[in-house]
Amino acid sequence: MTSIVTYQGNLRCESTHLKSNVSFITDAPLDNNGKGEAFSPTDTVATAVASCMLTVMAIKATEMQNDLTGSIAKVTKHMTVDPRRISQIDIQLNIQGNCDQRTQLILERVANTCPVLNSLHPTIVKNIIFNWE
Repeated sequence: MTSIVTYQGNLRCESTHLKSNVSFITDAPLDNNGKGEAFSPTDTVATAVASCMLTVMAIKATEMQNDLTGSIAKVTKHMTVDPRRISQIDIQLNIQGNCDQRTQLILERVANTCPVLNSLHPTIVKNIIFNWE
C-alpha cells in the first residue's frame, strides 16, 4: 500500500504517505463548492507532472555530472465541464545549471517521457516550455 486518504469533512482530505508518514491536505476548489485553502485533487495532478519532470531530469543530470538545484516549474491547470476534468496543463520549466545544448536536448527528452506525463489522458493538452538559465 502507498498511502491512506482520510476524508476530514468540509470537502477536505488528508493524504498520508505510509513509508515516510508525510501528509498533505486537499480541498475542493472555490469553483466546486470548496474553500480553496489547499491544493485541490486536480491541482495535485498538474503539479505532479512538473514534479515528475524535474525529478527525472535531475536523475539524468546527476548521471551526466550536472546539477539542476534551484530549477523551478510554473504550473497552470485549466478545467472544463461536462464532464468536469482537466483540459490543459501548462508548465514552464526554468532550469538552472550549466548544461550545453546536447545535455539540454537529452534532459528535455527525459522530461517528456516522465511517468506522470505519460499517464495523463491523451486529450489533455500539455504545453511544456523549457527555459535554460
